[in-house]
Amino acid sequence: MKIELKITTVLITILISLTIMGNKLFVNADMNQTMEKKQGQYYSDKKLGSFVKEGKTYFRLFAPSAVEVKLVTFEQPEQTEGKEYEMTRDENGVWETALDGELYGTFYGYRVKHLSSPGIENIICLDPYAKAVTTFNTYFNPRRAIVIKEDDYDWEGDEWIQMDWRDLIVYEMHIRDMTEHSSSGVSERGTYKGLVEKGKPGGIDYIKSLGVNAVELLPAQEFANIEIPFKDSLNGKYNTWNPYERNHWGYMTAAFFAPEAYYSENVRDIQWNVWSGKDAKAVNDFKDMVKAFHKEGIAVIMDVVYNHISEYELGNLKEIDKEYYFRFDEHGNLMQQSYCGNDFKTESPMARRLIVESVLYWMKEYHIDGFRFDLGKLIDWETIEEVMHEAKKLNPHVIFVCEPWGGGYDPKGFSVRGWGAWNDQIRNGIKGENPFNGHGWIFGKWFGNNNPDRIKSYVNGTLVRDRYGLFQKPEHSVNYLESHDGYTLGDFIRLGLGDVKKDQVIEDVDEHVKLTDTQLKLNKLAALFLFTSRGITMIAEGQEFARSKVIPLNIDVPDPHKGMIDHNSYDKDNETNYINYHHAKINKELVDYYKGLIQLRKTYEAFRRADYEQVRFFIIKDNPFALGYQLSYNDDSFIVLFNANPSKEEEFLLPEGEWEVLVNEKQAGVEPLGSVSSKAVLHPSTGIVLKKK
Repeated sequence: MKIELKITTVLITILISLTIMGNKLFVNADMNQTMEKKQGQYYSDKKLGSFVKEGKTYFRLFAPSAVEVKLVTFEQPEQTEGKEYEMTRDENGVWETALDGELYGTFYGYRVKHLSSPGIENIICLDPYAKAVTTFNTYFNPRRAIVIKEDDYDWEGDEWIQMDWRDLIVYEMHIRDMTEHSSSGVSERGTYKGLVEKGKPGGIDYIKSLGVNAVELLPAQEFANIEIPFKDSLNGKYNTWNPYERNHWGYMTAAFFAPEAYYSENVRDIQWNVWSGKDAKAVNDFKDMVKAFHKEGIAVIMDVVYNHISEYELGNLKEIDKEYYFRFDEHGNLMQQSYCGNDFKTESPMARRLIVESVLYWMKEYHIDGFRFDLGKLIDWETIEEVMHEAKKLNPHVIFVCEPWGGGYDPKGFSVRGWGAWNDQIRNGIKGENPFNGHGWIFGKWFGNNNPDRIKSYVNGTLVRDRYGLFQKPEHSVNYLESHDGYTLGDFIRLGLGDVKKDQVIEDVDEHVKLTDTQLKLNKLAALFLFTSRGITMIAEGQEFARSKVIPLNIDVPDPHKGMIDHNSYDKDNETNYINYHHAKINKELVDYYKGLIQLRKTYEAFRRADYEQVRFFIIKDNPFALGYQLSYNDDSFIVLFNANPSKEEEFLLPEGEWEVLVNEKQAGVEPLGSVSSKAVLHPSTGIVLKKK
């Protein structure tokens, strides 16, 4: 009996060992298969995220390498423990469960378990397809998704703005900046609602008064507002660069389908250690904003960040399936050609699907008219092509522009695919690369390899048919001189002229903002060149009054640059960035000049649609900074003249006939300011526009 028992025990031990070994082999084989499939084979057409159908609420998550996923629901996001539900995995890596009832308003997340990352299942992961999000405002930004009812909004017949790209005059703006300053006069400052309050000095009425026909919103998809502690280490990161511990601009996307909740909260500053966005109010607030802009004939373009995601927070795609969604170098480290810590692997089929479906969702659910892709060169060409192909099925006039850099530089590549791109050549050529030793044409300087032929190329849309060109068509060139990034045009000129020093502390901001005669001349000269060149025209918020980004002296932040001009204000939710409408009044002459140029461009198609052959340049001797050309379109004929020489007058001989002056060094518009014939004399750093009678 003892011998039989021993034999039985041995057999059982052997069976257990074989079972364990078999399980390990099975798991290892499954993991190997998973890793192979991660290179691009996993794909599913199933609807993802949370949605209600036939009395049930479905939850689906794509996580191919996970060995276990649990749905966790909460009645309130403050709860530390929720109800957990097992999810089942299909052959394509989609985990799913369904609960009885239409669970609108339910807060939820996922626990995702990986063999390679023990303990990660203790983190609640945000649904990548979350349509509304609530966030605990602290480091690592814990989030919960919210089940919402889609396609449940009265658009009152609203449709997309159908516009030829050549006609676009874009105002790049930050939702909070436009109304957070008290001078805006709105009741709900810094919000979607405040932005479209009528009858106020700031916001939509101000934007409409300029005459622009499109706004480009800095990122408004849910993003990481809070960064890691200053002069402290957290999760292996040490913050030496951001004493504000904030991300104000929003280039750290957390949810590709949800609007930023902060812009629905009428608060002077973000509230720490509380859950924001619990009411999902941002969903309808955002739609109200878009509808209000559309009623004014103004298109809405979104600045979107798909090349990387929020760097520091826990519970996003890095915890869901890091190897599938992110690019790694040969040493196994996350790549960061975006300089933001984690480059998105857009070439993975389900990552591509997420981007495409995000774009389509914003078009269908929010009536968005166009998109500006941040660091577009980090997104693979197949995704770039598919996004536009699918979006044009909905709206043939949908706008797609990008930064053509990030891990490379290829404006031509985007243009051949029908995309527009920010034209940094015209920015650097006209303004300059930096205000200290890289002055451009408006200063009477040639920065780098800039020259008169390049300036002529910008006039025509920087086309590839010129040896300096970048674009197949003029409307692929987004012409701009200022954006959210870098010095404002006004500050570039102040610093470039030496009127303000880089490290100068400014005591009286109102006095500093007021333009000198020379500053005003250079601002006007730059604006005139911009608005008379072919392509998409873009200006940044406040450019029209030579906005200055001065860091306030009275802030309670250990910033060593207080009182100085800022060139990288991404972290400042304060008056460095807020639009001060008193300053628009101080520099009213420049504001009126911009309004006149916008009116000129909108009234006469020649400045938007003239062909290459319809532009004839004058021959000018002995003044390389003078430029003149005649522009003919339909029955209209114009002459545009510039003298960017800062110290020399220039006399231009005119073609036969009498010419009405529409723009001179003082004013711009469509009403004649006088007339000239035979010749025109331009003072230094000025320009004019003439129209034949």
